[in-house]
Amino acid sequence: MLDRFFKNRAKKRLKDKKFLSLFDPVPSKDIVVFDTETTGLNPKKDEILSIGAVKIRDNTILTSEKFELFLKPTREIDEESIKIHYIRNIDLQNGVEAKIAIEKFLNFIQNSTLVGYYLEFDVKMINRYLKPLLGIKLPNKMIEVSQIYHKKKRRSQPEGRIDLRFDSIMKDLDLPIFGKHDALSDAIMTALIYIKLNNIEHI
Repeated sequence: MLDRFFKNRAKKRLKDKKFLSLFDPVPSKDIVVFDTETTGLNPKKDEILSIGAVKIRDNTILTSEKFELFLKPTREIDEESIKIHYIRNIDLQNGVEAKIAIEKFLNFIQNSTLVGYYLEFDVKMINRYLKPLLGIKLPNKMIEVSQIYHKKKRRSQPEGRIDLRFDSIMKDLDLPIFGKHDALSDAIMTALIYIKLNNIEHI
């Protein structure tokens, strides 16, 4: 009930009615797994450099319907940031403006459930652009894979620390780790985690 109240309030605040599909009451059959690469870890001041996403339908990753965009930052990327994501300033010369990127992303996700690894951060980064643009935050249902993993892992390991690092989860689930950690590759690997977790009872 409360969730419906906040959704209706957000719907009224939507500045551009062409995105009303975000509030479509009929659940989408697709699940969208997405990831971002950013200039840093502060959603208040850092910028998105790339967005990668894939759809899951009927337990299948639809790589033919992938989404990948590079954004044009408003300032030069510093060396420390490049060491983390390996995205250089020259790689973003043909990047799209943030407004266009966010609109394309919204058209891709529609009202799908969103899945991610430490999804809260990625959503905050998207909302940093979305709030000034449309007056709302992402209204989609969201699922965090590390929470699902933690809950299932706790059944077989009731005590002690559970390693929630991305590569550790992939290894524990016996999933292939791609050599390149970019937004799209991470989204596909996260999709593999999600499907695997949904098809096993215990870890």
